[in-house]
Amino acid sequence: MDTLDGFGQFSGAEVSALGLIAAHLETTQAGKTPALSPPRRSGEADVMTIDPATRASLEIERSLSGARDGSLLAVIDRTITAPGARLLAARLARPLLDPDLINARLDSVAWFLAQRTSREDLRASLRGFGDMARALSRLALGRGGPRDLAGLRAGLSAGETLCAQFARPGSPLTPAPPQAIIQALEALNLAEHPALVDFKAVLDAGLGEDLPLQARDGGFVAPGVHAELDQARALRDDSRRVILGLEAQLAADSGVALKIRHNAVLGYFVETTAKAAEPLMAAPLNATFIHRQTLANQVRFTTVELAELDARIAQAGERALAMEVVIFETWRQAAIGVADKIQAAAQAAAILDVASALAEWAQDAGACRPVLDGSTAFDAVGARHPVVEAAVKRQGEAFTPNDCRLDGEGQVGARLAIVTGPNMAGKSTFLRQNALLAILAQAGCFVPAVSFRLGVVDRLFSRVGAGDDLARGRSTFMAEMVETAAILTQATPRSLVILDEIGRGTATYDGLAIAWACAEALHETNRCRGLFATHYHELAVLEDRLAHVTNLSLKAKEWNGDLIFLHETRPGPADRSYGVQVAKLAGVPPAVVARAREVLDRLEREAGARPIWRACPYFRVPYRRRRGLDLARWRSPWLSLTPTV
Repeated sequence: MDTLDGFGQFSGAEVSALGLIAAHLETTQAGKTPALSPPRRSGEADVMTIDPATRASLEIERSLSGARDGSLLAVIDRTITAPGARLLAARLARPLLDPDLINARLDSVAWFLAQRTSREDLRASLRGFGDMARALSRLALGRGGPRDLAGLRAGLSAGETLCAQFARPGSPLTPAPPQAIIQALEALNLAEHPALVDFKAVLDAGLGEDLPLQARDGGFVAPGVHAELDQARALRDDSRRVILGLEAQLAADSGVALKIRHNAVLGYFVETTAKAAEPLMAAPLNATFIHRQTLANQVRFTTVELAELDARIAQAGERALAMEVVIFETWRQAAIGVADKIQAAAQAAAILDVASALAEWAQDAGACRPVLDGSTAFDAVGARHPVVEAAVKRQGEAFTPNDCRLDGEGQVGARLAIVTGPNMAGKSTFLRQNALLAILAQAGCFVPAVSFRLGVVDRLFSRVGAGDDLARGRSTFMAEMVETAAILTQATPRSLVILDEIGRGTATYDGLAIAWACAEALHETNRCRGLFATHYHELAVLEDRLAHVTNLSLKAKEWNGDLIFLHETRPGPADRSYGVQVAKLAGVPPAVVARAREVLDRLEREAGARPIWRACPYFRVPYRRRRGLDLARWRSPWLSLTPTV
């Protein structure tokens, strides 16, 4: 091929990238070409952008420990086939931005959720589907074997069975399946693809029962497929029977009692007694029996037929294997010839697998269909964290659902929510929960909530947890600031940002100042939807000073000196952080807890029960907690923060 124009228009950089990929494959695969789909442009404009730090903190595909267990993917994955599992992981990794494409995926999930019988039948058929894509790739690279051909045959058979189930009389297909399911069934329907019918027929007739891993092991071609191969196998496997038949024939023709024997020197030979050998050495029998050796009591002969049989038996094993290898290569080339149709069938099976699996999970989890549009709304009612909920259910406990309403335009809810509350009350869970709702919805999944409306998110950012990067010379606080800087410079009005404890890694006043400024920037400059969890309760005043900021808090109660977490979000700021009580729950020695209470009481008395920003020696923050302020007077990047001299 001299040009890529048939695949669309590509830039010079994209063509160079394709060339590098082709060169890499040619080098690493020793000149073999894998089965590849045509190149297709898929830019950032098509999918939600999720940076590596956000992926790690949200534990989308792997937990923080690096294991699959405990991740979002592990919790929702009900797929049966390997292609389906890969497709689900790819969708979670690259959620879509187009509401029409997302709704097409949701239509398939909703249809399977309503059609339980069809879903169960389909999943039963998919269990025998195998991994056609991987098998085809191995065959194309020359690394496959008879079992890979059997995998293709099994997949095509499973697809045929699946289509027959949907087409059988009386099948409950009301309402009609959405277009994506119809197209997938068409790709699996062999009646629509004569080339696949012929290929499958060859494999059905040609592949034997007990298949080896590699073609060089032989024994995979069924009897009756190749006459010469059957003869070679007969000589290899039934040589004793063939020899006995020839022995009986020679004895009858000559009228002499004789035996056909074998040794390593002569091979096969005719042996008789010295007296009985006399007729064999005289005419006319000496024309058939050729003298080989005379011993004391025996005389040995051979015949032309016996010599040829001896050679054929010796070579039968090698010939049979060579013929099977040739037959396998013919079948392998036939598979490559229909590779595009096999790939389409494998992709169709993966699509059906993912849609039915997500319907299965939606039923188990009580998930709802999200509503996606072009607004900037984020309206979750009764939402739950899918991973945490699964964990607490295993312990026989219930997960407490929560609402979250955000809107970049300030119509459905505030643009930025300041989330306060005690440690262990569930702030981080609440933040992550809402980020995962956006990922699930835009990936085409139902979401664990009573209802959920989402204006598509173009970029998702998460700054949660503490960790250093000492290999690159970054302390914990420096790593936090680098991630925060990336958010503040890249977030757009369509983005969703979750921030947890910004500024905690430095001095109190420095941290408060940074957190305050970041909150203002998100609201005023980035204008994105955001959840900002903090223990700086001083940020609560932003609700009165900024147009689209609200306060949320995770509730807890003290009872007989103990702290009880309610895990419920409520409007308004938290009154305190209960850090000493959490330290007690964590098992800090009682003496240390008691001393911490004494120090806390003294500090609060010395501060005169004033908020910390009033005692700050660097900033004077007028506090006017009332609604309807004239926001025009707060145009400074620091709003009302005025440096003291």
